[in-house]
Amino acid sequence: MKGLLLTVLFTTGSATISSYASEDNSANGANPIRKVVTMLQMMTKKIEAEAVKEKELYDKYMCYCKTADETLAKSIADANTKMPQLASDIKEAEAEKAQLEQDLETHQTDRDAAKTAMAKATEIREKEAAAFAKEESNDKANIDAIRKAIAAIEKGMSGGFLQTNAANVLKKLVISNVDLVDYDRAELVAFLQGSEDYAPASGEIVGILKQLADEMDKDYATLVANEEAAIKAYEELMEAKKKEIEALTKAIEEKLVRVGELGVEIVSMKNDLTDTEEALVEDTKFLADLGKNCAAKTKEWEVRCKTRSEELLALSETIKILNDDDALELFKKTLPSASFVQIQVTSDAMRQRAMKLLKSVQRNKYLSKPSKLDFVQLALDGKKVGFEKVIKLIDEMVVTLKKEQVDDDHKKEYCTVQLDLADDKKKELERAVSDAEKAMAETEDALTTVKDEIKVLQDGIVALDKSVAEATEQRKDENAEYTELMAQNTAAKELILFAKNRMQKFYNPKLYKPPPKRELTEEERITLNMGGTLAPTNPPGGIAGTGVSLVQINAHVAEKNHAHQEEKKAAPPPPPEAEFGGSKSEESGGVLAMMDGLVRELDKEMTEAQVTEKDAQEDYEELMSDAATRRAEDTKAITDKETSKADLETELQAAADKKAADESELKATKDYITTLHTDCDFLLEYYKERKEARASEIDALGKAKAVLSGADYS
Repeated sequence: MKGLLLTVLFTTGSATISSYASEDNSANGANPIRKVVTMLQMMTKKIEAEAVKEKELYDKYMCYCKTADETLAKSIADANTKMPQLASDIKEAEAEKAQLEQDLETHQTDRDAAKTAMAKATEIREKEAAAFAKEESNDKANIDAIRKAIAAIEKGMSGGFLQTNAANVLKKLVISNVDLVDYDRAELVAFLQGSEDYAPASGEIVGILKQLADEMDKDYATLVANEEAAIKAYEELMEAKKKEIEALTKAIEEKLVRVGELGVEIVSMKNDLTDTEEALVEDTKFLADLGKNCAAKTKEWEVRCKTRSEELLALSETIKILNDDDALELFKKTLPSASFVQIQVTSDAMRQRAMKLLKSVQRNKYLSKPSKLDFVQLALDGKKVGFEKVIKLIDEMVVTLKKEQVDDDHKKEYCTVQLDLADDKKKELERAVSDAEKAMAETEDALTTVKDEIKVLQDGIVALDKSVAEATEQRKDENAEYTELMAQNTAAKELILFAKNRMQKFYNPKLYKPPPKRELTEEERITLNMGGTLAPTNPPGGIAGTGVSLVQINAHVAEKNHAHQEEKKAAPPPPPEAEFGGSKSEESGGVLAMMDGLVRELDKEMTEAQVTEKDAQEDYEELMSDAATRRAEDTKAITDKETSKADLETELQAAADKKAADESELKATKDYITTLHTDCDFLLEYYKERKEARASEIDALGKAKAVLSGADYS
């Protein structure tokens, strides 16, 4: 256990000790062993967290072991198909990106050249304009002097003219004009000097001056024409260069956008290819050694679990030992915190650090190392290289520094545009992912609503079917009661009528209805014709020997009920009452009347029962019709909602797929932005410093060159 404690103390590293050393005095004054306990507790938590992660990995591995064959075979086949296509796409995209970058460099160089040409043309034009202005001023002055001289001579005022500045200007012109004939020059000079030897010949002088004026006018016109032509040529050149720069700038912007898009696509495809390759390697290896690996992994997991348990037990016991109050008190007395956190800094380390700081001050940290100035210093320190070679080296370095600055300018433009485009793309994809999540949430809510509506409709159909079954059962029971009532009442009515007919036989023979004669069959007629006798007729059966039975009555009632349902005419009413006279019993009339009353009561009850049955049957049929209609409507509604449900599920899946695609592209865009930051951040952050540093070096090199060339800056 002591060895474990020492191991923990020494494996914490200098970083941990340094962190302890930076704490305040109150923290340093605490018992240092508590810090060890805290570290052990952190180790315990870390091991437990690792155990959870490892358990997830193990469960995933075991899941692969169970379902790996078909899944891995399909995954391997898909990967083998996908990787060549991805490699081809990446190669094609990289070739296009390289071509675009080459085009960009060419466009930027051409644009810089065009700008340089414009600047140079502007400089030349300014010099030409200044020269023209100067020469134009001189020509105008000379022509003006000639005109004044001619006017003065023609007016006879040549003496006064010779005293003016115009005469001096004309004199200088005559002396410097190489095109004049020597004789004419001599004449004019003599005239302008007012020489005593000069014989006045005004006409000759005027002629010479006019000829000179004409020549000066022609020269001035030529000068103006040349200036106008130069201005026109300059303007045409500037217009052409402006159009060229605009076209190149547009091409640069478009190709920068395309380069950014290709950069994201390449990163995305490379990530996809890397993931696919890793998955293929893992799947192939896993499939080849599936059984062996699963068994080995299980055994390894058991060993790992046992080792981790032992490690956690050791840490727990160590914490228990060190965290005891008495132990902490003892450690507090024997292990002062100052000795625990003291850091020894050797004098050598301080010296090396100081040297490093001094060296960093001597060179500009924003430019490449070694500095351009170092090469010059090295060359000068060698003392074997002549100044001419040093000056040549300085010129080459100045060109190199300017080239580096141009490269920085191009890269800054590239980085700025690409970062803006990539950031816009990232924001657009983030919005797309957010919109997809909202669409998925809305679709899920709609899907839940549709499912609930389908369930409500299905429950309604079940309840409706149950209600229809109950109504049908109730209708059957009511019809059975009606049938039984009709059978019983009909039987009672026929019995009463039978009894009444029997009384009529005695009391009112005219109203008696004898039973229908028996119709003989053909066989019976043959028997009688041949003198034979018929078999005796069986006495009537039924109730009280009347021949009326409930079976017959039921059949009769059923026939009447059917006839009622078919809306046929009901049976004729009973015969009207008849009055009898004579000496027969007077009570017979009362009995017959009572029988008639009973028959009427039975008819009334049967009529009411028929009406009630008809109404109940119509209500039942209407209920069945409504139920069938409602069931059909609900069934159709369920079908429609099932279709809506399928559509919503399709939309949800499509939204999920789009979200996954957008997230994948967003990841690729972020990776591309990371790559851009890695490549561009330093330049963008220190662009100004680098430019100033190069300018300083160029200035220093220029001064060095001047000094080496003999200049004195003292």
